[in-house]
Amino acid sequence: MSEKRFDGKLTELLKTNSDFVDDTGELRRENIKNRAWDFDRELVNLLLSDEIIASHFFDEVSEGRFIFNNKEFIKYLNQMHFYAKSHTQFKNKIGLTIDDKYLRERGEVALAFPYKDCALEGGQTKENDKRNEVFFNELLAKDEINRMLDPKVLTNWKRHTTTGEEDVTEITRDDKGIIRENLIIKGNNLVALSCLEEQFRKQVKLIYIDPPYNTKGDANIFGYNNNFNHSTWLTFMKNRIDAAKDLLAEDGVIVIAIDDHEYAHLKVLCDEIFGRDNYFGTIVVQSKPSGQTTNTHFATCHEYALFYAKSIEKIVINRFKLTEKQESFFNHKDDRGKFHLSPFRRSGGYSTPQERPNSFYPIYYNESTKQFSLEKKQGYIEILPIDSDGKDRVWRQTPKSFLRLVENREIVCKKTRDKWTIYIKDRMPDGRKSKTIWLDPEYDASAHGTMLLKNMFDGEKVFSYPKSIHTVKNTIYLLTQSNTNDIILDFFAGSGTTGHATYELNAEDNGNRQFILVEQLEEHIAVCKERLEKVMTKGNFISCELMPYNQNILDRIQSATESETLLNIWREMCTGVSVLKWYLGTDNMEEAEKEFIAIDDVEQQQIALIELLDKTHLYVHFSEMDDENANVNDTDKSLTRLFYEGDANAKS
Repeated sequence: MSEKRFDGKLTELLKTNSDFVDDTGELRRENIKNRAWDFDRELVNLLLSDEIIASHFFDEVSEGRFIFNNKEFIKYLNQMHFYAKSHTQFKNKIGLTIDDKYLRERGEVALAFPYKDCALEGGQTKENDKRNEVFFNELLAKDEINRMLDPKVLTNWKRHTTTGEEDVTEITRDDKGIIRENLIIKGNNLVALSCLEEQFRKQVKLIYIDPPYNTKGDANIFGYNNNFNHSTWLTFMKNRIDAAKDLLAEDGVIVIAIDDHEYAHLKVLCDEIFGRDNYFGTIVVQSKPSGQTTNTHFATCHEYALFYAKSIEKIVINRFKLTEKQESFFNHKDDRGKFHLSPFRRSGGYSTPQERPNSFYPIYYNESTKQFSLEKKQGYIEILPIDSDGKDRVWRQTPKSFLRLVENREIVCKKTRDKWTIYIKDRMPDGRKSKTIWLDPEYDASAHGTMLLKNMFDGEKVFSYPKSIHTVKNTIYLLTQSNTNDIILDFFAGSGTTGHATYELNAEDNGNRQFILVEQLEEHIAVCKERLEKVMTKGNFISCELMPYNQNILDRIQSATESETLLNIWREMCTGVSVLKWYLGTDNMEEAEKEFIAIDDVEQQQIALIELLDKTHLYVHFSEMDDENANVNDTDKSLTRLFYEGDANAKS
């Protein structure tokens, strides 16, 4: 059966259940996905009712017994062609059309780039690595992708406390079964996101990431040796943002730091993933006030932060506290708090009787009794909204609203040089909205990022281009609450600024926010852990890592500097200590070894060996944890089961 016919058949079947259809007759995709995640009995029975559809999404484990492959079903739902005929999302919207169809509906306007339909393994482990990246086509290599993203065994567990490291003996969960631990996970971040999926799906309040920018020159740490570096970067980001989206709570937000080189393309990519309507702003951060003097054309002094909501109508954005200078503006005080007196007469645009006829009226005031009236009375003076040039203006409120303000003691009348002026009490707000440009010196990444780390590490420069801690801390402050166990995820953890900022913010407002950090670069993970140990004043965090399999061999290959060492690794690989690509046979290994020795360049030998490794087996699979060849000890088995299942005695 063709994909088109299968799509139609599945659509028709799902539409037989009214719960899966909206008022316009279109499928409710998110509702169906949520049902699939929960192994909803009604959905399962519906899919099983059709033999052809059942064969695609169910695995027969024994005669008459089937397991619903909900992940495969959800992936299929996410494929764009499945919704190619759905146009309800474009109703009542303004946009360009061809033949009465919106461009996005036609599928003719989208961000297109090589490898878009691929998964990028992204296995760089050192900043200066250069490697030919591994791409898996999502249609042609589904099994490889699923295998790569299967849950993995976790090892090297440690609990870091204010008094030192301890063994991990338990993993704390709340009454809903959600893990309530600060976590640092070492390993490939795409694979790690997949490992987090079932535990933290729809639980993360804020994702803050500072990914490699793909900037030209020395600042580029996206070091993949590929002819399509720009497209490689987009694929790299698309895979990870797609995976991260399912972790966001319904009121969650993702914030992505980026610079000019990829901002425009990242914006369009995120529009596709989250929907243009869920974009709610870009903040420009002056991260280097002096400017980049090495830039060719302009001395760049800023970068961006893109903000996207999971569901725009559900987000809550906090306000910053007022500065001392801002508070001093409110220089009066009564029993209700501080206020500033603002003229009740409107000025500027829309301030004439012709524009606001209902707001032009006389106000009468008694100087002795300090009473107001809208009716002319004995002993009351008449005050009209006339400006200093003698032009008629209007009051800020209509008569009815004015009387309500008078009743609430929010109106004041004062005499200056024989002229009476009416004022309204402008109350000091609880806070101020964030502006879209952050210029304060605290956002200087050199002073509050690089120098901060140097001071923490005895003058040693341990990390390139760290964020100002205030940039991250203020972002967390805006988008999380102190008392709701909000989870913050950063899967490009770097030096651990997000964890540091979370600790500082919790200390300031007695909060209980929780962080999850993922980092795969070898030289960063140690910095990340040591930094958090230094700033932790209470609580603790757990560190662990994806248990390496082929990754061990890969690390040895990348660190080798001599051909003899690489030859020995080659011989080990041929004896079965690693998993090689399925198409590589061992019938004529002597001839293959001669060809390998004939390569006279160490770097080319490294590339050749890396190419041989099966990248779907970089880490030990959870499902193979009990295999003797995996060499997983009992402690790691127990803690891994606790992490995934909440039961150390459960079978994988």
